[in-house]
Amino acid sequence: MSRKKLAQGGHVTTSELMTRLTNRTGHVGVVGLGYVGLPLALAFARTGFRVMGFDIDAAKIERLDQQQSYIRHIPSTAIAQAVKEWKFRATADFKKLRAMDAILVCVPTPLNEHREPDLSFVRNTAESIRATLRPGQLVILESTTYPGTTEEVVLPILEKSGLRCPIRPYEVNQGAVRLEEPFDADFLLAFSPEREDPGNKLFKTHQIPKVIGGVNGPSAAAARTLYRQAFEHTVMVSSTKAAEMTKLLENIYRCVNIALVNELKRLCMRMGIDIWEVIEAAKTKPFGFTAFYPGPGLGGHCIPIDPFYLTWKAREYEFPTRFIELAGEINTSMPEHVVASLAEALNHRKQCLQDAKILVLGVAYKKDIDDLRESPSLRIMQLLQARGAKVEYHDPYFPSLPKTRHYDFGLSSVELTPKTLARYNAVVIATDHSSYDFAAIVRHARLVVDTRNATRDVAGHRDKIVPC
Repeated sequence: MSRKKLAQGGHVTTSELMTRLTNRTGHVGVVGLGYVGLPLALAFARTGFRVMGFDIDAAKIERLDQQQSYIRHIPSTAIAQAVKEWKFRATADFKKLRAMDAILVCVPTPLNEHREPDLSFVRNTAESIRATLRPGQLVILESTTYPGTTEEVVLPILEKSGLRCPIRPYEVNQGAVRLEEPFDADFLLAFSPEREDPGNKLFKTHQIPKVIGGVNGPSAAAARTLYRQAFEHTVMVSSTKAAEMTKLLENIYRCVNIALVNELKRLCMRMGIDIWEVIEAAKTKPFGFTAFYPGPGLGGHCIPIDPFYLTWKAREYEFPTRFIELAGEINTSMPEHVVASLAEALNHRKQCLQDAKILVLGVAYKKDIDDLRESPSLRIMQLLQARGAKVEYHDPYFPSLPKTRHYDFGLSSVELTPKTLARYNAVVIATDHSSYDFAAIVRHARLVVDTRNATRDVAGHRDKIVPC
């Protein structure tokens, strides 16, 4: 079938779709060009697919058209290569979704002010796809969400188009989907959780195994065929719900263990024990222990949010998730602990937090990245301002602080010099960027509150350092 006929709405069978995915002649659309969507789009473009990225942010589209990156760990040279050699394009025109053979959805799934799932981005995207949906398309949700979202939210919206994708159980046998009987669906639908880790230099996007679950066997098989073209490994599960729960388990596992060490850190502080020393000693055990580290709170789009997605869904089944909720509460309370520790340290020096000048070092949620999502630094700054402190910050990746869903400080990064450090009552190390000279920071600052154990190797002026 010609591309012209396809664009006019010609029917594409499942077998035709599988052929296009296998020989990489299909068109792949990626909706949402952020920290997940852009690397994914480039991964498919690199393999020979014609890839079109979709986003409602006109500024992102303009930057990509100019062959420029807006994500630090993705160089502009990669964008230029994708545009010039790999036929990658970006657009805000969602009508062009109709020409895509596969559509991958990578949009945000935040929490609302009541810590309940906000699926507005997913719903709006599903509505945009529904408006142009044609037979033979494969739609895959990658956004992290609660089990049941693909079947209970996305599928009904897509089926309002009049096309159908029946939910049918299927078996996974030796890593492949077992298809025993002919099966007809107008379009295909699957879920494959994103596993992107911004700034991770050990694993590139295509090296991270893709977990895949479909609403039926053909959907799962088609999704596996697509991802096998760009990823080294695929892992099949028996449903979209299982795939959705897999991502939650991964992140809740981290959330719970981080909460454990955060609570132990606070206990160790009272007992006069160095929790960092304890962790280093414990991780020498060659089995049965994985090291997790305390900090000022959780950041990023997944770990601070995912546990609340599951606890919200669990209420539907009248199942209390006390363990998970407790972990979330502990991690969420860590910024308050940092501020309380800072106030106590100032009190010991006969100073008051109110009207104190505080410099926060690092606003990214983890070291060496340009990502503010759910950063505990922002909550710390908000709490300090609420206590009457005069707050400024420095971060080499953020010359100014953009307005976010919850914060609008209107601040710019101050210059980090010996003279600058000396003028603050206290410096809070909230993000331990590699570019920071912590020995110099301790030497020139009056007081350093260290939430990351960044000053562990600083030999002098230990009396200035307050572990937190």
